[in-house]
Amino acid sequence: MFYRPEDGHGLPHNPFNAVVTPRPIGWISSRDAQGRDNLAPYSFFNGVAYVPPQVMFASTGAKPDVSGTKDSVANIRETGVFCVNIVEYAARDAMNASSATLPHGTDEFAHANVEKAACDTIDCARVANAPASLECRMTQIVQIEGEANFVVFGEVVGVHLRDDCIVDGLFDVTRYIPLSRLGYRDYTAVREVFEMIRPDD
Repeated sequence: MFYRPEDGHGLPHNPFNAVVTPRPIGWISSRDAQGRDNLAPYSFFNGVAYVPPQVMFASTGAKPDVSGTKDSVANIRETGVFCVNIVEYAARDAMNASSATLPHGTDEFAHANVEKAACDTIDCARVANAPASLECRMTQIVQIEGEANFVVFGEVVGVHLRDDCIVDGLFDVTRYIPLSRLGYRDYTAVREVFEMIRPDD
């Protein structure tokens, strides 16, 4: 099968999300200028550089009560900071609950019954028991092709690692089982890892 996206795929559901998988989930916490917290998951998320450490997430679509985007992007525009919380399998229901479209200014931490903690280097809340949280200062917001498509870049200025996830000096993902996004309504959990040595190592 071959199709041009501009012509449509002819399938019951868009296969694009199912092709680009698995995707890590950035559970993005932000705070607006009025001090109201927000928490929302984004699967268009990844790390993009080591030195200095940088991450990105992309927001697609808009809410009717936010001008041309969603709460996370609007908040980050106002304050210049955000936190990426890593999602474990055990938090899957809370993560899903926080994805609900709620009125602007609603605290998804409370809505999804997620405990919050203060960040150390930025004025923002984080998920208290996340396996890892990355405190970020926004470096740029780039509008890309399509209506209400924005990519948010941030420099990581603080890193929280849950103690039980550090084994022999390594951050061990099998200790918490990362949750990853597949296509459609599907997710997967990372329970197995294997090592490969690069030719230049």
